[in-house]
Amino acid sequence: MTFVLTFFSTLNPAIEEHSTGRMQWLRAGVLGANDGLVSISSIMLGVAASGAGTSAAVTAGVAGVAAGAMAMAAGEYVSVSSQADVERADRALEQRHLAADPEGELEELAAIYRARGLPADLAGQVALALHDVDPLEAHLRDELGHTETSAARPIQAAVVSAASFLFGGVIPFLGLLLAGTSAVRILAIVLVTLLGLALAGTFGARAAGTPMLRPTLRVVLGGGLAMAITAGVGQLAGIAA
Repeated sequence: MTFVLTFFSTLNPAIEEHSTGRMQWLRAGVLGANDGLVSISSIMLGVAASGAGTSAAVTAGVAGVAAGAMAMAAGEYVSVSSQADVERADRALEQRHLAADPEGELEELAAIYRARGLPADLAGQVALALHDVDPLEAHLRDELGHTETSAARPIQAAVVSAASFLFGGVIPFLGLLLAGTSAVRILAIVLVTLLGLALAGTFGARAAGTPMLRPTLRVVLGGGLAMAITAGVGQLAGIAA
């Protein structure tokens, strides 16, 4: 549900002004789509440049899509789960500190507010008021920076990453629909992939609320360089064989 709401908020900025709540799925989505586009097109270009036929490129691409989506899902789940483990450990440690020395923790929180510019008396009042409500959440938020929007969500990251990889990985296959020689199809794969990268960069910038040109160019140029290197390696492999 969160992903759906945040997706539509990118189409209508009036729904939500801030982009912080989108960071978790946006990072996984942009990474997955970019990786799907670059990885699958690079695999297909490498195979095609080696002199293999279209069927070999298709087979390699299909295998790459399946393997890549699963790898992205597993990698994101493991990585973000590690972040969740750190957050749980921080919470447990802070609970022990509060139980062992509540007065010291109260002063620590007041010192944080003083460092942020509050007068000493007001900082003490704020810290005391927050300790009366929920001291643990106050310390997690203001001492460690843990918030609901930044909380690790391993399943969300895995699903978004795998889905976006699948979406990005399908786009290079569109180049094979163009009739013509092997060189024409290779060019078509490159062009549709670059277009897909431009769309991914634009969507990522739009969702993040940043200017579109710089992120889009970064995605397109980086992906184009990766495809060029892979095609060169594939051509060398074909010559060596």
